[in-house]
Amino acid sequence: MEYVALILVFILFIAFVLGKEIIEAKNVEKRFKKSLYDNYGVPFQKEISLERFAHICGYYKRHISERQIDDITWNDLNMDDIFMRMNDTFCSAGEEYLYYTLRNNTKSTAELNKLEEVIGFFEKHSDERVAIQMLMRKLGTTGKFSLYDYLDNLELLGKRSNRKHILLNLLYIPFIVLTPYQLPAGLCGLAILMSYNIATYFKEKNEIEAYFISFVYIIRLLNVCEEVLKVDVPACEAQWSDMKQSLRKVLGIRKGSSIVFKGASSLSTGNPADIIMDYIRMTMHIDIILFNRMLGKLRSHVEDIDSLITNIGYVETAIAIGNFRHSLNEGWCVPEFVENSFTNDEILVIKDGYHPLIDNPVKNSIATDKGVLLTGSNASGKSTFLRMVAVNAILAQTIHTCMADEYKAPLFFICSSMSLKDNLESGESYYIVEIKSLKRILLSAETENRRVLCFVDEVLRGTNTVERIAASTQILKSLATDEYLCFAATHDIELTQLLIDRYNNYHFEEEIVDGDILFPYKLMEGKATTRNAIKLLQIMGYEDAIIEDATRLAEHFVTFGTW
Repeated sequence: MEYVALILVFILFIAFVLGKEIIEAKNVEKRFKKSLYDNYGVPFQKEISLERFAHICGYYKRHISERQIDDITWNDLNMDDIFMRMNDTFCSAGEEYLYYTLRNNTKSTAELNKLEEVIGFFEKHSDERVAIQMLMRKLGTTGKFSLYDYLDNLELLGKRSNRKHILLNLLYIPFIVLTPYQLPAGLCGLAILMSYNIATYFKEKNEIEAYFISFVYIIRLLNVCEEVLKVDVPACEAQWSDMKQSLRKVLGIRKGSSIVFKGASSLSTGNPADIIMDYIRMTMHIDIILFNRMLGKLRSHVEDIDSLITNIGYVETAIAIGNFRHSLNEGWCVPEFVENSFTNDEILVIKDGYHPLIDNPVKNSIATDKGVLLTGSNASGKSTFLRMVAVNAILAQTIHTCMADEYKAPLFFICSSMSLKDNLESGESYYIVEIKSLKRILLSAETENRRVLCFVDEVLRGTNTVERIAASTQILKSLATDEYLCFAATHDIELTQLLIDRYNNYHFEEEIVDGDILFPYKLMEGKATTRNAIKLLQIMGYEDAIIEDATRLAEHFVTFGTW
């Protein structure tokens, strides 16, 4: 009786521990679900390792085109930071599709209007939104690599045949039949065959084990897609239809998956049934046979898997955009796209626009019928203004959202030349890098059917004053035709006069109050008229002799045009 009592106590203890874990898991899920309702519009800091961040572009690289936002523009505008500000996703598919969306500058107004419909649905229907987010969390991530890294590497496995494994398994039959009549020979044959299978099992397993992560994710993807289709989202009728078609073609991949992935673990589980199954796998290669079958089916349906990722990613991206909108304390607007006509009085209009990464931003407005030339001192706000306009233009055409009270413009092809550096690897100087970057902008109009919206910060800063002004004038004239709308910032005040008929002049000013410098960051019409660079030297404590000599030289040049 004592042993029975001990066994009962042990069973009750195990039941208590398991019950407690189940209850805690359910409570965690309830708390997470409640947080999705309560914290809608509250951005959270998502930690991503550098290795993972390097592979977030997996979907984008698989679907890249020449007309998307190029690397120079992306880096000029710190779009990685803007992506992270928006990245309230829970699965790799959504995360990678959001990144792709921000670089996909090719959407039509019809596609943007459809995206708006989906965003609006999830903004108004919190139950459906939360249901989708819970499923995205269930789908989860692929670790530090993109699923497309694994899919692209499937070719490294080559075509894997099961013929050898099946023939070896068939050899068990004659040895089993022989055993009752010739016990030593039958057992010896079985032992040799089992030993050979076990020895080759681990070699084969090592070749395929790295791909188990991708297969596990694909199986989860199929399961989650089935669950997603049960959520009624009329705005996503097209996505649901595509998923149904793809699922019908690929559900067969799941057959035998439990055996394959159960065998992915080590032999140290301690469960007798699992240990027996492990030995069956090793001696008969069952999981390898099923893996090879799954691999063959996957190879023929990669495009269907891609379609599922696309549709799941699209839906979670729409939810992330809605969350991003509700997190913008400074407000936002839906852009208005006008006909791509070159005869509009105002080509681009932004009212009270701001940059999403700046706390307590100073808002600025602009309405221009031609290119814009910005002047003003360092740190006065020129570069930030260029980035504000560029970022709003990109977000208007990618996520249908602007950080402004109003945004009105045609659809543009957007590119920039702003934060360039010397290319040490190729040995190219800053000037060479700069003129190559500007050349790509000049060539872009030849391949685009949209007007090119371009941003240039400090034109040709890498060369001497005389040649810089001469070359800058001609380059900016080339960017002042009907094919372009150019925003350029410069310290060369001479350009404002040389380009007065082709560009609207705006500037930023600084104020020196009580020996300190203040920047209002407000855009003003006309060219900069103040010269405070030498005064700033005085504020920073430079010797009087330096200040006086510099002032005299500057005044002489302004008066006589020579040094």
